[in-house]
Amino acid sequence: MSGFPIITSITLLPLIGGLIVVGLGEGQQGLARKLALGFSFTSLALAIGLWRQFDGTSGELQFKEQANWIPSLGVQYFVGVDGLGLLMVLLTSIVVPLALLASGSLFVGGADLLVGQDAQQRVPAKDRSNLYHALVLFLQAGLFGTFTALNFFHWFIFWELSLIPAFFLVRLWGGPQRAPAATQFFIYTMVGSVAMLLAFLAIFVATGKFDFIELAELGRSGTLASALAAKLGWYDLNTGPLALVIFTGVLLGFAVKVPLMPFHTWLPATYAEAPTPVTMLLTGVMSKMGVYGFIRVLLPIFVTQMQMPKVLATLQCLAVITIVFSACAAFAQRDLKRILAYSSINHLGYCLLGIFAVAGSGTGILPVSGEQAGSLSHLATEKSAALNGVFLQMFNHGLTAATLFMFVGFLEQRGGGLRGLNDFGGVRKVAPVFCGLMGIALFSSLGLPGLNGFVGEFLIFKGVFPLAPWAAALSVLGLLVTAIFILTILQRVFNGPLNEKWSKLPDLTLGERALVAIPIALMFVLGLLPQLFLGVVNSTAVRMVEQLKF
Repeated sequence: MSGFPIITSITLLPLIGGLIVVGLGEGQQGLARKLALGFSFTSLALAIGLWRQFDGTSGELQFKEQANWIPSLGVQYFVGVDGLGLLMVLLTSIVVPLALLASGSLFVGGADLLVGQDAQQRVPAKDRSNLYHALVLFLQAGLFGTFTALNFFHWFIFWELSLIPAFFLVRLWGGPQRAPAATQFFIYTMVGSVAMLLAFLAIFVATGKFDFIELAELGRSGTLASALAAKLGWYDLNTGPLALVIFTGVLLGFAVKVPLMPFHTWLPATYAEAPTPVTMLLTGVMSKMGVYGFIRVLLPIFVTQMQMPKVLATLQCLAVITIVFSACAAFAQRDLKRILAYSSINHLGYCLLGIFAVAGSGTGILPVSGEQAGSLSHLATEKSAALNGVFLQMFNHGLTAATLFMFVGFLEQRGGGLRGLNDFGGVRKVAPVFCGLMGIALFSSLGLPGLNGFVGEFLIFKGVFPLAPWAAALSVLGLLVTAIFILTILQRVFNGPLNEKWSKLPDLTLGERALVAIPIALMFVLGLLPQLFLGVVNSTAVRMVEQLKF
């Protein structure tokens, strides 16, 4: 390691903060909240410093820190970021403070909203403020570690560290069905994690390596599949089928986390039962862990397996199903949280579509004419565009989805726990600022030009259409259905005749307006000036395409 270890500092800061906060005594709930906010904003300041020092013209890993940890097992402390990692660190450092700031109602007369109106189900939330804020900080540390670690042993520790706090945040502060929702969430993600762990243990037995960079080189050269067959040789499986089994284990771990249909059934209940600030963390950042894993781990190491015609066709079909079916499911819901939960699956489906299109064939072909060379160059350009779109979609969806859930939390708080699509009506007349600002976030989710949601989706479809035209064409149906259910929310909740029950519903307070102004401003900035982030991630996308010899 050389120089100031900024990535280590960013990762350890919330971990240390969580340990301090959880050790505070009773009656220090206010101090716990202030300390948690202080540590999260310090992490944000460090992340901004990282972004300012990052060289966007280079697609190489930067700010690398590397030291032997357990040399006999090939375990190193190895961290670093490229454009993708930097973007995810920045997203985490933005969403976590927003979630903490939105958590005030949980501890100031907000316990009834957590678990329904039955007094016997109330949770003494005020008595658990220290634990809540500590768990959020532990979760943030796990997220930072996941997005920066480059050695599987080290990376997997942080991958699991993010799961445990999330489980307890849902289990202790969730709604009436929090217990089954949290259990389902834990079981699904744990099964995926175990499958991935077993797969990487098999890889280690075959290669003696945990390093993602080295494993990617073995995967591209075909050495990994040969080593698996030579060292393991389960049930006389030859090189291809055995590598495919290992690939499937890793795929399952990431598919559950995104989620990719049909591994999604844990998500709607978890998002609906989790308290709103926790749902902001789940959809805003944790769901990106799976997409990040597809790009950082699965695509580079198992590119040969992903390019098998049947595997690739299956993955692209599942991506289309994820996009279209989740949009239709969102349209069928009546609970606003469940609508947004399925919408989250839909939007992340576009990321998966882009990744699976990029994984398509076209590698290793040596052009023999100028025409072929031009064709391959065009193919690489489209794949770079799709990857750029995926990177931006990950960030933009995290920002927009977290903001939308925040608005639903405000509405639920004002409605006495109600959040049904048909529970309101005409709210625009008594809360015009609320309607206007939430409308901006909804149109961002819709992908309206000029807002951040448009750029990522446009680049994904621009890249996917030449690579997998049938998948792109079918996925457009998801855009259509998304427009329908988002406009339905605007119509049912904010327009129409005012329900007299809500004639005195308060508009957003000054504090709430200041809170939502931050992400709303970012939606406009990134929608009008997408080059702010494209200039950072484009070199990374181009380098990935070149490394995979697309």
